[in-house]
Amino acid sequence: QVHVVESGGGLVQTGGSLRLSCAASGRTFSSSAAGWFRQAPGKERRFVSAVSWSGDKTSYADSVKGRFTISRDNAKNTVYLQMTSLKPGDKAVYYCAAASGLEEMRDYGLADYWGQGTQVTVSS
Repeated sequence: QVHVVESGGGLVQTGGSLRLSCAASGRTFSSSAAGWFRQAPGKERRFVSAVSWSGDKTSYADSVKGRFTISRDNAKNTVYLQMTSLKPGDKAVYYCAAASGLEEMRDYGLADYWGQGTQVTVSS
């Protein structure tokens, strides 16, 4: 069993930065892929980024490539999403997730564990 809790959301101006954190508990987290999804008002939840259990593989949605960076610290059971050059279109609830593989999150939007989400608002 893995339990994940997101933090770091908030209000930021266009062009600003935020760092989201995902703190996880559970013995299997360090051997699980982890990722971030987001859901904007009235839209479906969409894949943002994921990282393999070892941290050596990452994947990003085209809409965030070059602006967002995912990383993880398995010693702290934490995954981060550094977001820069934020745009109003990035406004959403951001969810942390854990899964057995990066590919199932990226390709199918599936995960075994989900957090409750953290709100990111970008003002124009």
